[in-house]
Amino acid sequence: MTDVILHIYDVTNSGSDKTNSTILQINKIFKDGIGLGGIFHSAVQIYGDDEWSFGFCEQGTGVFSCPSGKNPMYTYRESLILGKTNFSIFKVNQILRELSREWPGSSYDLLARNCNHFCDEFCERLDVPKLPGWVNRFANAGDTAMEVAGNTAVRLRQAKTEIVSASKVAYRFLLGVTNNVKAGPEPPSNSNSGGGGSPIFQATWLKNIITNGAKPSTSSEAENQNGVVPQPPIREDDKALLHHMSSSNDT
Repeated sequence: MTDVILHIYDVTNSGSDKTNSTILQINKIFKDGIGLGGIFHSAVQIYGDDEWSFGFCEQGTGVFSCPSGKNPMYTYRESLILGKTNFSIFKVNQILRELSREWPGSSYDLLARNCNHFCDEFCERLDVPKLPGWVNRFANAGDTAMEVAGNTAVRLRQAKTEIVSASKVAYRFLLGVTNNVKAGPEPPSNSNSGGGGSPIFQATWLKNIITNGAKPSTSSEAENQNGVVPQPPIREDDKALLHHMSSSNDT
């Protein structure tokens, strides 16, 4: 059995002394002060003096190694022993070869696929506990926020489609009622039935609805590029229907 050691760094490779100092202050307050987390780089050491981590590159694998605790890109913070593994050095090398193929540098993502996610995956395959939650908490929180925003956008699109579909059904129903009015007057409604009044009143009301654009457009026509809802044209048969309604009202 051999120890699996996690090395943790403050991320201070921004190229700006002011930004690096700010990150150090954030980590001091949120990690050292209240134990919430911070902005960290991590790497795993097992068998030998090197540590293994993951980073961005345009081509090839993003998995790399360097002397433990001496990555020149960051400021060393601390190390933690995560546990012991029963895997032989031969098996560990096999796992590293597999990870090298599965983690190309071009797949790096600051929130969803960073060095801490790689170390989590490596530890899981070594059958030892994953990283403490505070190491990658800020990235996980940001990734969750992005996911929530994406799900909200999907729900809004679905709601828009459902509203358009419902308005189509409502329009067809209203058009059917007006056709019934055109066919002939209905007998007077019973005062106890809660009806909507005389056929002439109904026809006038429905004519106003249709004239004001009750006919829904399709979801693809719902709005143009400027976000303006276009007024649908009135078909010839609709014009005849409206003319008949208008004539009925005049009488």
